[in-house]
Amino acid sequence: MTTYNPVELVPCDPQWLQAFQRIRGRLLALPPQALTIDHIGSTSIPGMIAKPLIDIDIVLPGLEHIEDATRLLLAEGYEPRGNRYDDDVWAFLSKGLVPAERVYLCPEGNGTHRNRLAFRDYLIAHPQAAADYAALKCRLAAEFRMDGDGYTAHKREFVDAIVARALAGDG
Repeated sequence: MTTYNPVELVPCDPQWLQAFQRIRGRLLALPPQALTIDHIGSTSIPGMIAKPLIDIDIVLPGLEHIEDATRLLLAEGYEPRGNRYDDDVWAFLSKGLVPAERVYLCPEGNGTHRNRLAFRDYLIAHPQAAADYAALKCRLAAEFRMDGDGYTAHKREFVDAIVARALAGDG
């Protein structure tokens, strides 16, 4: 029998930024070839409700560094979650850490990474868009309580629209 975790949103926790800084410090010691380590996702947006999960992109100089960085993350106890977006982005999830950590390895110039930063930065700069996103997340969390994939899929149109605005320089 498959067990599903409910989609759980919690109010913004001011400790998320400190948690990211702590995690970033630990991760900087692992893949020495990391170009940047970026806080992404809802926990990176001040005031945003979120799943209590710190999302992090580690940008590496190229695909040839993914294998070494993967070995280092596995040695630190991260669970591999595969190439989730078919965009040269490899996901890893922490085991038993609070807050939970989801780390992504991306090569430099990766489109998914660029879009994540554009989305994050746009919502930080546009409080109404952030409020609209929070309202959407609440509605979808109630509708897809036991379906995290459905929850994520139904945010896609909103996210894509914000990314398009951000990349076009609208706002």
